[in-house]
Amino acid sequence: MFPSVEPDLRQNAALTVILYSTTADEAEAKRIGGALVREKLAACVNILPKMRSIYRWKGNVEEADECVMIAKTTKDHADAATKLIRKLHSYELPCVIVISIIDGLDEYLEWIIEETR
Repeated sequence: MFPSVEPDLRQNAALTVILYSTTADEAEAKRIGGALVREKLAACVNILPKMRSIYRWKGNVEEADECVMIAKTTKDHADAATKLIRKLHSYELPCVIVISIIDGLDEYLEWIIEETR
């Protein structure tokens, strides 16, 4: 399924994660994403400015336009990044999901590690 990679090259993948989060709008995503990068809790934050969410909240089915943030960071920074997102977020219960990276371009993964030191 995945290309064969020497085990030592997967070491950087084991150290890096993706944080997926949604925000109320692009301005909030820029504010939170900028803070993550400035604090070296993420090497990069991608902002996808418009998507539609359908979800259950307090017993009701709701719909809302939202913005997606995808932050590249390390496992070591995931907790601190999650706490900062929670602190700066406008939602009562923000979506923050940490996704393991199983493989990737090693030089890019190394860049994530270096930029968050």
